[in-house]
Amino acid sequence: MPVTLVSAVAGRTAAEKRALMEAVQGAIVKGLKLPPHDRYLRLAEHAPDEWLLPEGKSGRFVLIEIALFEGRTPETKGALYAEIVAALEGLGMDRNDVFIRLIEQPRENFGIRGGQRADLVQLGYEVKV
Repeated sequence: MPVTLVSAVAGRTAAEKRALMEAVQGAIVKGLKLPPHDRYLRLAEHAPDEWLLPEGKSGRFVLIEIALFEGRTPETKGALYAEIVAALEGLGMDRNDVFIRLIEQPRENFGIRGGQRADLVQLGYEVKV
């Protein structure tokens, strides 16, 4: 049950923003082997004068931050990065305009399904993939 924030420079249409969010979410589901309904993703837009982009990045740059339960292997993380970049390339984005940051946390740091500690809840999927 990753919680994802996609930060982007403002200027995309509503359809482009929706496609961006769906592409990232689809890649997360595939890369982490999650059920499709497990979605907590939001998009934050920033005016060009509100973001100092890394050198050489375009106005299409996106920063994707995913907070998730700890336990995925380095191989799974690498596959996730590749899935996200491939999905965004499918939207015409340059792979060099994608930066991904994982923020792993113990399950007890998440309150889910009515405020229960996530480490005490049967999730219905495997975290250690």
